[in-house]
Amino acid sequence: MEGKGFGVTEVHSTHLLCEVFLPSAFHETSTLACRFCLSSCPPEGKFECSVEVGNRTTVTAFVLLGLSNNPLIQGVLFVLFLVIYLLTLTGNLLVLLVISTDSHLHSPMYFFLRHLSFLDAFYSSIIVPKLLENLLSKKKTISLLECFTQISLVIISGATEACLLAVMAYDRFQAVCHPLLYMVAMNRKVCTGLVGASWAIGIGTGLVDTIFLAQQHFCGPNLVHSFACEAPPVLLLACSDPYISIASIFTTMMVLGLGNFVLLLGSYTHIITTALGINSATGRNKIFSTCSSHILVVTIFYGSGVFRYMTPASGSALEHVLSVQYSVVTPLLNPLIYSLKNQEVKAALRRMLARKPRLTF
Repeated sequence: MEGKGFGVTEVHSTHLLCEVFLPSAFHETSTLACRFCLSSCPPEGKFECSVEVGNRTTVTAFVLLGLSNNPLIQGVLFVLFLVIYLLTLTGNLLVLLVISTDSHLHSPMYFFLRHLSFLDAFYSSIIVPKLLENLLSKKKTISLLECFTQISLVIISGATEACLLAVMAYDRFQAVCHPLLYMVAMNRKVCTGLVGASWAIGIGTGLVDTIFLAQQHFCGPNLVHSFACEAPPVLLLACSDPYISIASIFTTMMVLGLGNFVLLLGSYTHIITTALGINSATGRNKIFSTCSSHILVVTIFYGSGVFRYMTPASGSALEHVLSVQYSVVTPLLNPLIYSLKNQEVKAALRRMLARKPRLTF
């Protein structure tokens, strides 16, 4: 059996279908038939896609269509995303280092900010390395195990960050509305417990959603209209009824997303009310200056996240833009927002840079 741009070989002894000779220019139209492949086929350009057991075909790998098929554009995107990734890691790790080494920043607010910086570096490292690999490689496949692992880690980091942002808003609420009791209400034990609870909720949510997703049967096509494995485009490829998976993800978005948003809204309503009641303009400005960074981060996080995960997946250009903004750009913006708008972080950074290195022998 021959097709334009590729050939198909049927291996009767093992009931496996192997498809080879992928076109050098990865065109979507030519890959619509690209469903059954086997990694045991040795020549370059072959990849594992599905295995047929009896009369049941099961996809064993997905093809990530990415952002562009144009080699020139792919090269430009590789350089752009590599620079963004390096800046993201540098910025977030620098915030981590400054907060950890400067005693002036050993307060609850910066304890939470340190964990947020780690989350941003972690989340970016889930998505961008595979994106960079696919931009340079003709083999744009990802195994089911890799795909489900990536989806799980994305959900874990996203759910944990949603909880952590709510915790940070609660911390500001205590600092502004109950300043005399702040250090008692937000002691080390409470802060550690809140961060631990955020991670526990995130990990539990990610595992549950991924387990439901892994129960789906994928029989082809295996073309994911995205540059990474995300739940919405992957669910479109399910041959079985995805109702349970969709319900699980929707419940996660409603309970965690809406629940944390209500906590955020309540905290900042009290903060704004308290700030407006202060007679001193300097005091009001200090409160708004401290909280504005967090409000901006929350707006970016929820704005892009809601549009990406609460709208039907279609593979449109807008979806790609939202995915890039949510998974690549946002982790870069957070350390910039906190460092540029926060006077204490900038002062700590200057102290660290001005500190003379001490050599010990």
